[in-house]
Amino acid sequence: MLKELDKDLYTADGPFTTGGMQIGVRMNVVRLPDGGLFVHSPMALDDDLRRATDALGPVRVLVAPNKIHHLFLDDWVAAYPEAKLWGPVGLPDKRKDLRFDGVLLDDPDAAWADVIDQQQFYGAAYTNEVVFLHKPTRTLVMTDLAFHITGPVNWITRAYLRIGRCHGRLKTTGIMRAVIRDKQAARESVERMLRWDFDRILVAHGEVLEHGGHAALREAFEWLSEAR
Repeated sequence: MLKELDKDLYTADGPFTTGGMQIGVRMNVVRLPDGGLFVHSPMALDDDLRRATDALGPVRVLVAPNKIHHLFLDDWVAAYPEAKLWGPVGLPDKRKDLRFDGVLLDDPDAAWADVIDQQQFYGAAYTNEVVFLHKPTRTLVMTDLAFHITGPVNWITRAYLRIGRCHGRLKTTGIMRAVIRDKQAARESVERMLRWDFDRILVAHGEVLEHGGHAALREAFEWLSEAR
């Protein structure tokens, strides 16, 4: 369920279907210097995943990285009541049933700042996604800003990805392009991300991109320059 991707960096993949599209989902776990866990974009919590998570250390931080990836927070909050819950601007208003301990902005909290950097992706208020950099492993962690689905999929998923020209490579989807309303702000966000030192990219939907992250990210968002 949870696999070690690099030192103190773990991922778990699971099935996820929306509108007939089989896009899968990924959550990520970082072991912080104090041994506590930073859980990014928690997925459905079952007994196996809980045992695997507990084996790594105590859950200190639960992070919903955008206004869409919050569907499974309830079970995690119930299972780990001592963990601090963080979400992007707007999510606490959307999920008034949950108590958030902080709002994710451009600066990392002291609890994870030593190993994780972060910044908000501006220009897409519908998602208000916050991206992260796991500095020790040079890993960029995104959620819905781009997909990286390279394997076999059902015909609905394949059609959607082909229409968006994003099957087989890291690319923003048609839906994501539609929700980016302020392209100048989005371009500036991409340029800030490109100033980070990373090689690997993690996305919520699709495979891990192990190498060539800088070039792939620039190519994924090249349409923003064409849309000036």
